[in-house]
Amino acid sequence: MGRFNDKVVWITGSSSGIGEATAYEFAREGAVLILTALEADLLEKVAARCKELGAPDAKPLPFDLSRKDEVAELAVQAWQMFGHIDIFYNNAGISQRGTTCETEMRVINKVMDINWFAPVIMTKVILPKMIERGGGQLAVTTSINGRFGFPLRCAYSSSKHALYGFFETVQAEYYKDNIRVTIVCPGRVQTRISFYALEKDGKQHARMDAGQAGGCTPEQAGRRIVRAIYKRKREVLVGRKELLMVYIKRFFPGLCARIARTIDPM
Repeated sequence: MGRFNDKVVWITGSSSGIGEATAYEFAREGAVLILTALEADLLEKVAARCKELGAPDAKPLPFDLSRKDEVAELAVQAWQMFGHIDIFYNNAGISQRGTTCETEMRVINKVMDINWFAPVIMTKVILPKMIERGGGQLAVTTSINGRFGFPLRCAYSSSKHALYGFFETVQAEYYKDNIRVTIVCPGRVQTRISFYALEKDGKQHARMDAGQAGGCTPEQAGRRIVRAIYKRKREVLVGRKELLMVYIKRFFPGLCARIARTIDPM
């Protein structure tokens, strides 16, 4: 018996990186999976692999989360696939590389649409349904950049700060309704998030930053995240030595600000 035997888990951003790795971990633990990302062909491959690993079922649900006006209907479709969702993991996101003055507003808007508005809209659809069924669990990927400002990340850091505020509020409001929230806070993980990041004019960054390449593997992150969700932890930090910045910010905020000004953001 797996720890998530027959639990229905919806994961966004599940075609690669952390989302793909957590999908495989959930599959090994017997979960039924709904997989959402932009790339339909990649989702089909991830779904097939999930079934090989032990998932009773894994259904792809491709979607472009920047289509903000259609996101609510996506959440309804996801719920209807199996009649309920036990765990909803908001993992999809996009990063950004550009100074505050130079980054165009359309880039900031797109980052906020994908990273902030989409999770909020989907959660507002799923949450009342979970409450009506007697409870459920929400998980969300934020970032250590959601704990402190960081150069070239004005939109990305803002979106991740906002996620913290939203999901901590959800937990405070609905804990009594058996709603649990796990906030996933990664540092540097070897994913393609820097490759797909948007530059100041919206062009793709198209390379993996050195810091990203030196991070922990998605598989390591996936195991840690799924374990934290199983234990219904309030928060889980994922990464290596860069996670020290979270504690420096907590106890020595002035020092954190000085370090952030000197770290190579690429």
